[in-house]
Amino acid sequence: MQTGKVHVALVASPGMGHLIPVLELGKRLVSHHGFSVTIFVVTMDASLSRSQLLKVSEITDDFLEVVLLPAVDISARVDKTIGILRQMAMMVHEALPSLQSAILAMEVQPIALIVDMFATEAFVVAEEFMMLKYVFVTTNAWFLALTVHGPNLDKEVDRDDHINNQKPIHIPGCEPVRFVDCYEQFLRRNKVYFRMGTEISTADGILVNTFYDLEPRTLAALHDTRKVGLAPKAPVYPIGPLVRPIEQSLRGEVLSWLDMQPKESVLYVSFGSGGTLSAKQTIELALGLENSQQRFIWVVRPPVENDSAATVFKSNGVYNDFRDYLPEGFLNRTCKNGLVVPKWAPQTEILSHPSIGGFLSHCGWNSSLESIVNGVPMIVWPLYAEQKMNATVLAEHIGVATRSKLLAPQGVVGRDAIAAMIRKIMVDKEGEAIRAKVKMLKSCAVKALSNGGTSYNALATVAEECTIGMQRRNAKTG
Repeated sequence: MQTGKVHVALVASPGMGHLIPVLELGKRLVSHHGFSVTIFVVTMDASLSRSQLLKVSEITDDFLEVVLLPAVDISARVDKTIGILRQMAMMVHEALPSLQSAILAMEVQPIALIVDMFATEAFVVAEEFMMLKYVFVTTNAWFLALTVHGPNLDKEVDRDDHINNQKPIHIPGCEPVRFVDCYEQFLRRNKVYFRMGTEISTADGILVNTFYDLEPRTLAALHDTRKVGLAPKAPVYPIGPLVRPIEQSLRGEVLSWLDMQPKESVLYVSFGSGGTLSAKQTIELALGLENSQQRFIWVVRPPVENDSAATVFKSNGVYNDFRDYLPEGFLNRTCKNGLVVPKWAPQTEILSHPSIGGFLSHCGWNSSLESIVNGVPMIVWPLYAEQKMNATVLAEHIGVATRSKLLAPQGVVGRDAIAAMIRKIMVDKEGEAIRAKVKMLKSCAVKALSNGGTSYNALATVAEECTIGMQRRNAKTG
């Protein structure tokens, strides 16, 4: 891509949840900072076509190119004991030769490589080509703080105290991480996870998909590392919230149904592209929705036992009629105030609709930011990965969500508790502060991304560093 513009490359690890914020970052570098951008996508499925990517990203600019690296196949080395994190690391590792070859073949090589946090092993490629190296953390700053601080913790005392005595992990300058909320890979002392934490700290800069008004205490700690002793030597740049834009032309049954509902009267229920519930929990959720007497849209998936992340990298088999696993008569009893949608719905468009008044979510960070930028309060229902930490950030640190004390990966939340959470977030006086706080943060998000806002300025600083890097390289090459 020879344009005379500053050229940077981005790397997205497998999964749409990682790809979407990387795409939005690429588009913002092009549209707001005049860069040319190449996005390399690590895929595990050759059927993921360029047309699908274009539909997701709405790429219309000649200076933004998406390159699908050859699909990697790790199926022969994966069994039930290998978790999601290790699988992603294996796929990124296998894709490194293709990434190296693709960059080598470029007429003008990028001045910087920006990788998401699961692709930090690609820093070796950046170093080979003497590129600036940045990491883009697509979740919250509190999780970043745990990740970069983890390798520095006393491996015996802190870990034993945390696991055996269930005491919190103390992160300098930040809220402590309770045992019940801690990322499971930290508890297991996963070598891949701690390697990522170490590599993140070697970057020239750390970009985070958050903004100052959302996580002021954590971001202050990450910036003032000498005072509080937190790990990253690299500067931290909160550049969010970067979320997928609304597709104005998208219409269908769901949005047409929403058009007929009163303002802020509908609860949207979705557990993301990878989350699943057990059969018993699915029934309790259905009856909780019914007992709440609130309007709802529920994106329902077939239940899976003992695997809340069953569809992260795979489909969970043949999709049966959802009547097979919903309570008898549920659809008839709720047909006037509820809409059940199989497997997928246009979430961005739904959350931006004026009829939506709440979101029951697995609290993946992309979904959480989409809710915040639309001023929609949440019921958080974490299922896997860092989602328990996300839930604590949203419900306790920020105050834009409610969370049942009964929620646990192995437990079942009853219908009465579910109905109470729904009424709290939608109509009860108890939820007024939550509804007000998320509307305030919606305005803060707009300001942060506007010209002169904190997130705009943070990304502008990164852009300036890349521009200076290109000028220095040009001066050396004559």
